Amino acid sequence: MADIGTVAMIFPLFNERHAIAALVRRVPPIIAETIVVDDGSDDGGPDLAREAGARVISQERRRGVGAAIRTGIEAARANGHGAVVVLAANGKDDPAEASRLIDKLRAGYDYVQGSRFLAEGGSSVYLPRGRGLMIRGYTILFHLLSGFAGTDVTNGYRAYRLSLLDDPRIRIDQSWLDRYELEYYVHWKAIKLGYRVIEVGVSKTYPKGGGNYSKIRRVRDWWSIVKPTLLLWLGVRD
Repeated sequence: MADIGTVAMIFPLFNERHAIAALVRRVPPIIAETIVVDDGSDDGGPDLAREAGARVISQERRRGVGAAIRTGIEAARANGHGAVVVLAANGKDDPAEASRLIDKLRAGYDYVQGSRFLAEGGSSVYLPRGRGLMIRGYTILFHLLSGFAGTDVTNGYRAYRLSLLDDPRIRIDQSWLDRYELEYYVHWKAIKLGYRVIEVGVSKTYPKGGGNYSKIRRVRDWWSIVKPTLLLWLGVRD
């Protein structure tokens, strides 16, 4: 088994008071440190996360989920962790499933992508039909451009070795990666630079009956999700 050292779990947080405390309490013992990065919340969620046992780092103003993840990565590296698990703070992901991803890192993989669509371990509950079509459409595009036969490229449940970021060809400090871009940038780079990448089945549960299930805006935020794939494929960004 490959040594990855200790593992930190990162929750980028923006106004998820309804979910964050329960998520922190569900973090499994395999996680050495739970890091919640507050991206400018004003609903008291960060205080609840702290009371539940997480380390909370505040960005003071809203900068974007990518900037929050970057802050969490910096904190994890500073504390000597060898890998991170990143997942949403909105309650749709299950922290207890982290061992599935960590097991793959310990088996020698560098980057593990969660998938709700894999037959083994994957599940998708109450996924809105329109959102499902967009997810599958972008996954097909990502496959065509990257060559990686993934099933759920937009799933925010991911884990990777922090040594991946020692590669000078992976530059997460770029300001254009502050929103949703960072996650897809790292995914693309890990694949195209020849690192060991694999998908693992995870669950994704949306609120029953729809409602406010995501903060992703249909035009602006979906463009920030698709943009890294297109710009990196075209060679416009590096």
